[in-house]
Amino acid sequence: MGIWLNQSFVDGFILLGIFSHSQVDVVLFSAVMAVFTVALSGNVLLIVLICTDPRLHTPMYLFLSQLSLMDLMLVCNIVPAMAANYLSGRKYISFVGCGIQIGFFVSLVGSEGLLLGLMAYDRYVAINHPLHYPILMSKRVCLQIVGSSWAFGILDGIIQMVAALSLPYCGSRNVDHFFCEVPALLKLACVDTSLFDTLLFACCVFMLLLPFSIIVASYAHILWAVLHMHSAQARKKALATCSSHLTTVSLFYGAAMFIYLRPRRYRTPSHDKVVSIFYTVLTPMLNPLIYSLRNQEVMGAMRKGLNHCRIGNQH
Repeated sequence: MGIWLNQSFVDGFILLGIFSHSQVDVVLFSAVMAVFTVALSGNVLLIVLICTDPRLHTPMYLFLSQLSLMDLMLVCNIVPAMAANYLSGRKYISFVGCGIQIGFFVSLVGSEGLLLGLMAYDRYVAINHPLHYPILMSKRVCLQIVGSSWAFGILDGIIQMVAALSLPYCGSRNVDHFFCEVPALLKLACVDTSLFDTLLFACCVFMLLLPFSIIVASYAHILWAVLHMHSAQARKKALATCSSHLTTVSLFYGAAMFIYLRPRRYRTPSHDKVVSIFYTVLTPMLNPLIYSLRNQEVMGAMRKGLNHCRIGNQH
């Protein structure tokens, strides 16, 4: 076992990637890079707006800034390395580099899942208990929500990273993926990984189904409250505040559950790679667009910022 581990440590892995150098794949790669650029600039812009505009210093926008930070770190953990490997033709990643990528990826996806779950609770309090909102969602509570999301995500990332790197790898070093993802790496281990599979599944059930159950419970209560509202205007406003969050939740949880909660026998590398592109690049791009284009306060902050720039340039 020591020899295998040392061999893997020295040799690292080869990431087979998702794109070849055919014309179609060059176009697809260019599209992914365009999406990455939009994700990068959209999330940075949203973080800057939330930090600089006092009107956005509310619990919902604190959570949103953290969501954008997670998305920003997620795309930067995956896409630049993937692009460098594709453009250089050098598909190598070191053993330690692979472990770091797994740690960051699992931590960020886990943290984002928990934060999305707890954001549903924030919407529930805002709609069902508006008078108690300042007390129930005090600054201390908000910081606890953000802190616990990061802490559980990082703990999950460390557990999976240590477990993945402690396995012996032998024979092929070709990872059939465009980044180091645990299920793809497990296929190269030369020991029985059924115990690890069970651990991975347990982590995923906790990190995905726990927040998902919070979301379902929160929205069941919200729907009940909305149906009992007498004013059509109040109903419309309540649904508008939830629609952005529900869209983000559907995108994130749909992709994550498809990857991690399917039985192993139904998994194919091609499906996993396409869905991974979806939630490592596409969802981080869509989140700031969903929350900014459908949100009057964010659009107002953006217009205010542009006006400041225009006045500054005129002087």
